[in-house]
Amino acid sequence: MPPTPTIHLAPLSDPHSSLRPLEALTPLEQLAITKTIRGDRQPSYWVAPASVDDASQILCQAAAERWQILASGSGSKLSWGGLVQQADLVLSSQNLRGILDHAAADLTVTVESGVKLADLQAFLEPHQQFLPLDPAYPDQATLGGIMATADAGSWRQRYGGVRDLVLGFSFLRWDGKVAKAGGKVVKNVAGYDLMKLFTGSFGTLGFITQVTLRLYPIPPVSRTLFLSGPADKMAIAAQTLLSSGLTPTAADLLSPELVRVLGLGKTLGLLVRFQNISESVQEQCQQLEQIANSLALAQTSYQDDSEKTLWQRLQTQMTVLTSPEAVTCKLGVMPSQAVNLLEPLAGLGQIHLKSGLGRLAFPELSSINALQQQRILCQNYRGFLTVLEAPRSLKTQFDPWGYDGNGLDLMRRLKQQFDPQQIFSPQRFVGGI
Repeated sequence: MPPTPTIHLAPLSDPHSSLRPLEALTPLEQLAITKTIRGDRQPSYWVAPASVDDASQILCQAAAERWQILASGSGSKLSWGGLVQQADLVLSSQNLRGILDHAAADLTVTVESGVKLADLQAFLEPHQQFLPLDPAYPDQATLGGIMATADAGSWRQRYGGVRDLVLGFSFLRWDGKVAKAGGKVVKNVAGYDLMKLFTGSFGTLGFITQVTLRLYPIPPVSRTLFLSGPADKMAIAAQTLLSSGLTPTAADLLSPELVRVLGLGKTLGLLVRFQNISESVQEQCQQLEQIANSLALAQTSYQDDSEKTLWQRLQTQMTVLTSPEAVTCKLGVMPSQAVNLLEPLAGLGQIHLKSGLGRLAFPELSSINALQQQRILCQNYRGFLTVLEAPRSLKTQFDPWGYDGNGLDLMRRLKQQFDPQQIFSPQRFVGGI
């Protein structure tokens, strides 16, 4: 095994920038990095610049020395996706945490990429505004990391995904130069394709430094209905809800095992959340209750603290690993096939009704073959299955992405154009990009 190179960084201009050897990190931070690297050669340093100028300087030096960099936010999703062959340096945005501009009247905010979602929500709450994202690890997740992983959550039903909320952003290229796309107003669509390109790119195209986001008013009233019953009737209920005039902010189908773990029953479940003025929430809940009654489905209503607790428990079950061998996945299927996928599922499954996107979690995976069969089933339903979190040994035997379609050549050309020296997180993305 070749020795780990010694990294000599030029003096950083900002004294608040952090530079630490890998062994000085916390055990959890070290574990996340270890699970991301395919081989035994670990990065020499973790560095968190406190300014964009320092980050630019680091990338200039990386280009000159041909270092390979693993881009990171807080590190909560660093081990998602493919394995990096090697990395000389972990470049973190966690010290870039300024809220730069809040146009309350325009419902937009511009933040540095290291701002945590929880901190932004706390800043917006006095203005009665919020960012409708519900990602994994919401207390740790940074806005740059959420954009890089396209991790939206259940609010996608009403507000769309990450790419629907990003109005503009800035990033550092491989040579340390700043590039920008989009703007600060909702009507500005310049650079929209570039924003879509970077959303979900897993840090392989550039280092995100700033993000401008679209906000929404905090709904005054919230209520959730849980429906459960046999698969055939749940399929009818889901389709009726989608074709109705009801406008839930979240609508998730839950597998029988997930319903059981949450203590809600033993059959398929449907969580539907309405958030609006009181009259609207009451009327829409009554309409959904009528649908459930016509199908003889069991139903339970949640409000206030009980509702908040229910959604928090759901998120914890689907994202927090209970053992080192646990596996979490992102999936997508045709929405009309969601019930067919979840009903026989042995693991924990959650699918957002409108988009067909969702999560699978296996606290204990019986075999790699079982995971492969699940991927084949998703593909048969015109979808996909991506392994996010898993033991490194599994990812060396099972391609986390499982994509070999016609788009690979285009993706490789884009990677070459944006990162010609293969500096950013090489091999972490689809097809070893």
